[in-house]
Amino acid sequence: MEFKDNIPIYLQIKQYLYRQIITGKLKPGKKIPSVRELAVQLTVNVNTVQRALQQMNFEGILYTKRGEGNFVTEDTTLLEKTKRELIDAELDKFVQSMNSLGVSDEQILKSLTEYLKEERK
Repeated sequence: MEFKDNIPIYLQIKQYLYRQIITGKLKPGKKIPSVRELAVQLTVNVNTVQRALQQMNFEGILYTKRGEGNFVTEDTTLLEKTKRELIDAELDKFVQSMNSLGVSDEQILKSLTEYLKEERK
């Protein structure tokens, strides 16, 4: 994983894990890799991974079983809400980027509709 300099690494780890959960690579109710495993996999400090996991536990996306590790929540409502938030964040970045190029919202919608039609052929 390549980290961006302008965003704290623990936040990028959270986003990475959110994506793993939303895409089904980490399934509801299943154990996630240990803090050490994630630190090695992502080549970061274990404290950084721990900070990300603590926040995800606080948010309810993960839960801890003492002595067993961290698990993905089985709360489908919370997972859907998280997915919606990720989608909204990506859309916001996209729209802001297009607006900064001088593209109006109407032009974005038209261009995106045309793009999706072409991609599906």
